[in-house]
Amino acid sequence: MRHQKKTVRLGRKAEHRKALLANQVCNLIEHQRIKTTLAKAKAVRPLAEKMVTLGKNGSIHARRTAFSALRHKDAVKKLFDEIAPRSTERNGGYTRIVRLGQRKSDSASMAFIEWVDAAVVEEKPAEEKKTKRKEPEEKPKKETKREEPKAKEKESPAAEEPKKKRRWFTRKSEGEK
Repeated sequence: MRHQKKTVRLGRKAEHRKALLANQVCNLIEHQRIKTTLAKAKAVRPLAEKMVTLGKNGSIHARRTAFSALRHKDAVKKLFDEIAPRSTERNGGYTRIVRLGQRKSDSASMAFIEWVDAAVVEEKPAEEKKTKRKEPEEKPKKETKREEPKAKEKESPAAEEPKKKRRWFTRKSEGEK
């Protein structure tokens, strides 16, 4: 029995799970908000909050600890320089999970996970996206002329021989090469 085993396993082996969670946290740091399944969002939250706590500490040891967990220098730099300073007044609760409903393909519960202190991200309506599309430019039609076949110059005597019809199921004999 798994009494008092806190780890959410997500149907993966330990190394795969650690890599998945590290990538999710790095994407959260880079994009400020990610869309994922509810189970993954709940698994990402503790790791993301630990990283912000390390960022608030700011020591070289905290940077190295964060790098060993995340494995991306750019994400660690952004975490320590931008995200952690925004949360200096908070004592926890750096992320929020917003439920979105179910995914059509497999009915998995979807959610956004985002930073609480992040600037408001507005999504553009679909109508604006349509108006910004470039209309394809009309290409001038090429005038096609049939070129008259050029007169054949001297043909080799082998070309004068009638070609044998080959059927698809017959093989070439070595003499026909």
